[in-house]
Amino acid sequence: MRLLRPLARRLDQGGFPAGVSNAFLFAIFNAFSFQIVLSSPMVLFARALGASATVLGIIAGMMPLLVIFQIPAAHYVARVGYKQFVFAGWGTRVMFIFGMALVPMTGIFLSPTSQLALLLFLLFGFNLSRGISSCAWLPWITSLIPENIRGRYLAWDAACVNLASFVTFVLAAFCLGIQPRPWQFAVLFAFSATMGMASLSFLRQMPDVASPEETKVTTTPVPWREIAGYAPFRKLLLVYFVWSIAYGGLTTFVVAFLRSELRMTEQTILLLTAVSFIGGWSSLGLLGSRMDRLGSKPVLIFSFLTWIFLMLGWAGLAGGLVSARLVLILVLEFLIGLASALINMATLRLAMAVIPVMGRNHFFALYSVVGNLTQGIAPILWGLLIDALRVLHIRWKYWEWNRYSVFFLLVTVVFIWALASTRRLEEPKAARMDELLREVLLQPWRFWLRFWPRG
Repeated sequence: MRLLRPLARRLDQGGFPAGVSNAFLFAIFNAFSFQIVLSSPMVLFARALGASATVLGIIAGMMPLLVIFQIPAAHYVARVGYKQFVFAGWGTRVMFIFGMALVPMTGIFLSPTSQLALLLFLLFGFNLSRGISSCAWLPWITSLIPENIRGRYLAWDAACVNLASFVTFVLAAFCLGIQPRPWQFAVLFAFSATMGMASLSFLRQMPDVASPEETKVTTTPVPWREIAGYAPFRKLLLVYFVWSIAYGGLTTFVVAFLRSELRMTEQTILLLTAVSFIGGWSSLGLLGSRMDRLGSKPVLIFSFLTWIFLMLGWAGLAGGLVSARLVLILVLEFLIGLASALINMATLRLAMAVIPVMGRNHFFALYSVVGNLTQGIAPILWGLLIDALRVLHIRWKYWEWNRYSVFFLLVTVVFIWALASTRRLEEPKAARMDELLREVLLQPWRFWLRFWPRG
């Protein structure tokens, strides 16, 4: 950790409030942890235990589903304080990861079905503690970061998370190898728990801020109807809702597709998935602090257009229209990471802009619950659809209708819906699309030239 201190000092001197560097360091070590238990490594372990697409959908949907507990928890944030509330929840969930590290070794006396049940129980506890405590995170960060640099903060945060996630997936790929045994999954989950413990030390050092509602504790019922009816917020909520339908479980079923249909090994899948985090990291060079000037709306339009072409590419692979070449899969994975990072940054930045100060905890709780609840239900429904179409194999000229080609085409339709909804967003200071395209197509080369060797 001492090696990260120079980075922390540089970030503190880069225009961010004092101590915010600890938020970036927390994001790095948190990514080392959660990417293992909430992403492809956990999906591959569940597949090794015989999990169906429906069970994989439950695993993918459990985390966002349990965010619904932000609604009742938001009432207590002002009393406890942002920092203490988040720290308690993150510390609790780390304990559940240590329990998960023991599950692979229980195969000595438990059947795969019993192991899967135990794993689901521990994942439920992990995601429940996360769901409750996460309601304090967005109000905390919104209060901590000045409005004029929120885009830059979100870009750096995304870069830290994606770079750490890339390292995590490369380590996971070489840890699991081609035919992983139970002890290899146990080592990987233990690493996740250890990194989770390390992230808590940086979380503790982050500066705390007072909630604007701390001085006004009342028993008056929360006006949820008025909150949901606030026009700029309602329009953003619709876009976030539709995006969540499309994105919910998508990465999980991409992994399942690569494993079951293209017969790729666990190591190959993890290395390919790691490329998506390079795409997410490159969002810093693509937009970086320019998002504060360009606005969120044009970024969302650009990103949804990218997603539509992306899904058509995956559908072409699943339908046999294009051959499964490694270069094509690498490009698709890279763009998944880039497009998802841009949408996450743009929607969160716009939420920070349109949500008023008073009632901020409850606005963010509703924002998180609507998106995450949808992302929780969507993968379960997508998984049921994929299982129901298991026997579908209809050849039509150069195209095959099968469960995954249907899935990717339906997701494409939902992204078209999201693109149409984006045009109704309210953001007076947003730039025009031609300005965004000029920034995207002409400016990023300067970022990449920084890494060109100079002799």
